[in-house]
Amino acid sequence: MAPVRHPDAPAPGELLGAHYDQCFGCGGGQPHGLHLEARAGEGVRITAEFTVRPAHQGAPGLAHGGVLASALDETLGSLNWLLRTIAVTGRLETDFVRPVPLGTVLYLEAEVTAVAGRKIYSSATGRIGAPDGPVAVRADALFIEVKVDHFVDNGRQEEIRAAMDDPDTVRRARAFEVNP
Repeated sequence: MAPVRHPDAPAPGELLGAHYDQCFGCGGGQPHGLHLEARAGEGVRITAEFTVRPAHQGAPGLAHGGVLASALDETLGSLNWLLRTIAVTGRLETDFVRPVPLGTVLYLEAEVTAVAGRKIYSSATGRIGAPDGPVAVRADALFIEVKVDHFVDNGRQEEIRAAMDDPDTVRRARAFEVNP
């Protein structure tokens, strides 16, 4: 089925913010995290930016491929805000097209391409230096819709308690309660 943006999804241009402060991808509480910032786009699309810092390098002066895959995964996962669905990565297929130097801003664009039951299909592209810069990475992904119990049942209890004590995390989680 064609994806449908939820009527209560963030407005185009709106910064999505971190879903959890300790998230390696989007959280501000991780000193060496990606600190990826995603914005809602039109339809079921988002844009995001990530600056490659020294802590993200693999080969000297270049981003580590796993870090780039994490940036793609985080960007693709952020699409679920537009569907108002809680989902986890089931598959992530990544193409590394060219090296990404330290200090580079990677501009990412992602969209949901289809939804089939609990399956959400999406794709993303990362470009070097500008939204129309050369393509560095691409990914296709499958996300699987889950209930919040997935995290409660499988996460460490101290982190779950800390997240539930954070009013921003609780507010964001309640936003998804429209999809029981």
